[in-house]
Amino acid sequence: MFGLKVAYFYLIALQVTLIKFFKKIYFSSRHYNKSLQTKAPTQVSFNPNPFLLSIISPYNKKSFKMSEISPNEFWIEKKNKNFKEHHSFLWLNLIDRKSDSKSIQKIIYLWILKYLNFRERVWESSTLSSRVISWILNIDIIINNGTFDYKKNVFLSIISQCNHLKINVKYEKDQLKKIEILTALVLSGLVFKEYENNFNVGIRELEKLIKYYFDKDGFPLSRNPSDLVFVTKYFLLCMETIKDAQQYVPEFLEDIIEKNLSCIKNIKTPDDKTPLFNGGYEYDLKRFEKYLEGRSIKKQDTIGGIFQGKLRSQIFYLDIGSPPNKNFSKNYQSGPLSFEYYADGVKIITNCGFGGNISPKAELVSRLTASQSTLTINETSITKFERNRLVNRIFGNSIKNTFKISELNIKNDKDFVGCSVLHSGYEKNFNCFHKREVYLDKVNNKLIGLDHILKKSDGKPIRYVFRFHLNPKLTAIKTISGNSALIQISKNKSLIFSVKNEDLEIEKSIFLGGNKILDNYCITISGDLVNKDKSFNWEIKKKI
Repeated sequence: MFGLKVAYFYLIALQVTLIKFFKKIYFSSRHYNKSLQTKAPTQVSFNPNPFLLSIISPYNKKSFKMSEISPNEFWIEKKNKNFKEHHSFLWLNLIDRKSDSKSIQKIIYLWILKYLNFRERVWESSTLSSRVISWILNIDIIINNGTFDYKKNVFLSIISQCNHLKINVKYEKDQLKKIEILTALVLSGLVFKEYENNFNVGIRELEKLIKYYFDKDGFPLSRNPSDLVFVTKYFLLCMETIKDAQQYVPEFLEDIIEKNLSCIKNIKTPDDKTPLFNGGYEYDLKRFEKYLEGRSIKKQDTIGGIFQGKLRSQIFYLDIGSPPNKNFSKNYQSGPLSFEYYADGVKIITNCGFGGNISPKAELVSRLTASQSTLTINETSITKFERNRLVNRIFGNSIKNTFKISELNIKNDKDFVGCSVLHSGYEKNFNCFHKREVYLDKVNNKLIGLDHILKKSDGKPIRYVFRFHLNPKLTAIKTISGNSALIQISKNKSLIFSVKNEDLEIEKSIFLGGNKILDNYCITISGDLVNKDKSFNWEIKKKI
């Protein structure tokens, strides 16, 4: 049965690869590029707010020093170390709009001369979509005081690129890239009345995608917090531009934005970031503050398969969700029942993060169960990922196997807030289950955990390791007792991690949540188990 699934995805990947091969040949033809050059718009119907680009732009600098850049050398590819960044034009939100306009126009004019026709890297869907969005949102400064021929060429270039996107959107398998494409089409249809159909196509396809890609709460089915942030940014951009154009905002768009923002508010950590689960990055959520303020959003204990327990200055997040469908699993990490813990606004226990911004090797390491704050058995990962290069090229590093989450029990009474849950990821290979209970003790103001390895039947010996990765900013030392560790938060503040009737060790680890590898510490509890069940009692409390 499982072999048939693999064969199915291989055949689909082969089909998509062949289609891409022949499309590339066709897209490079003179006939195709000529077909994209339809009637140029005569004018823009309104000038969008250029500052809306900051919603999706990754840049945080206040200015972009055009004075240090020569427009004539900007597109010399040997000197262009930031190829994708330059061609996306998302940096347009950083320019000095008073003094940089002539340089910007020269850069765009030279781009049109060199890249008007299809080139695979330059016309990659994500890069192209970002470029169209950036140009449209800055259309006033791009065409201001330009000649008639220059304006016509800019308009023709935007429309040609949009025509390419409209033709190819149905072939795009990556849902995030599809949202980028549809946003570009929506904006082009708002700005150019002659191409109002682009707006209609974009809205219609967005509505279909939303029904397919989100759960009932508005969380992406990838279960990735970074995907949630990404889609919310683009939906907000669509909504704000539609309002700018004084058009009616579709009800489904307002509804999904409301749900997305509710999800973001529910998972927002004390340091205004996203937790590190399922391929997520530590994304700064401060730019969403104006959209979150004043909204009466109902707090939920579970969103996107992430449980949240809170007690005064302590909060923890626990992954209690099943793995996503293969189609949505390209960034998934093998960490069921992993958790992250904050005390007094400081992250104490973390997952290692997703290494996609660092290197392919870092990304591979970050997928391992050992990179999450949970249990590993015999140093194996719970989830296996596709190793077939063809399948990976089309679907990403998607998962091959699955497991079940069960026996979820949420508790919130006068003594405890938290939950217990079990997963079957180790059942097939080791005949055992992992059950985890994590609670905030309201009486004693501490975090307590109970981990259970439940043997389904007698079997071969196993080697278990529980890992508790620490925030790379913190240090830890093992105490004389051997069963506890002192976690130093600041000069006058520390926590004690202790485990009952077990020894622990402090090992070196790595943190992959940013743009470079950082060293950190990891508290481990390990040992051997043969035929009996075993439970582990641990806690984290303030040092008195």
